[in-house]
Amino acid sequence: MADKILIVDDDASVLAMLGKAVRSGGLEAETAGSGEDALRLLDEKRYELILMDINMPGIDGFQAVETIRGRGIQTPIIIISGRKEDIDTLYGLNIGADDYVTKPFNPITLVAKVKALIRRSRGDMPGSGQQITAGPFVYNTSTLRFYKNGSEIYLSAKENAMVKLFIDNVNRIFSKDMLYELIWGDSIIDENAVMVYVNRLRQKIEDDPSEPRYIKTVRGLGYRFVV
Repeated sequence: MADKILIVDDDASVLAMLGKAVRSGGLEAETAGSGEDALRLLDEKRYELILMDINMPGIDGFQAVETIRGRGIQTPIIIISGRKEDIDTLYGLNIGADDYVTKPFNPITLVAKVKALIRRSRGDMPGSGQQITAGPFVYNTSTLRFYKNGSEIYLSAKENAMVKLFIDNVNRIFSKDMLYELIWGDSIIDENAVMVYVNRLRQKIEDDPSEPRYIKTVRGLGYRFVV
């Protein structure tokens, strides 16, 4: 069965174009013309990924993303926007989006990003039920679920990928370039994105995010996960 993608945009021509691109990539597409419609569909169905426009009347894309994450839904989200300002990109990532694509874009490249993010969100890891333990943390490579002291910590797709990388490489230093390439699958475009995700992880796993114990900054080099 093909992976199902939810496309959210108030422009019918954009919905048609994205739907055609998604289907040509062997994926199933369902569309919503507003943030309200998207939230209603997410109450009823499960999707492998969401393509979310920003500029929509009523509930805009940013509000929709915040609501989706507030409901505990961890489906990967790619924001699609005509806004090119860095502050919008960082804000989208901060509230829970996994990637941010600005218009105009190449539909073929976008579908490749969609497939890559779906693969990363699943982990594409062999084995079943394997657990990796490091200090108070446990990561299940089958379910992709992450725990601290027995309590589950809910992660977005890229947070999940970063946690898996860290927990597999305790005490290893990763530069921002390395993290970007390993998690985003590309050479670094915006090093602030790495900082955003490190800070988001610290908010979730540290006892005191202002004095991180587990994700250490190594000045001039990058980050190291210690337990």
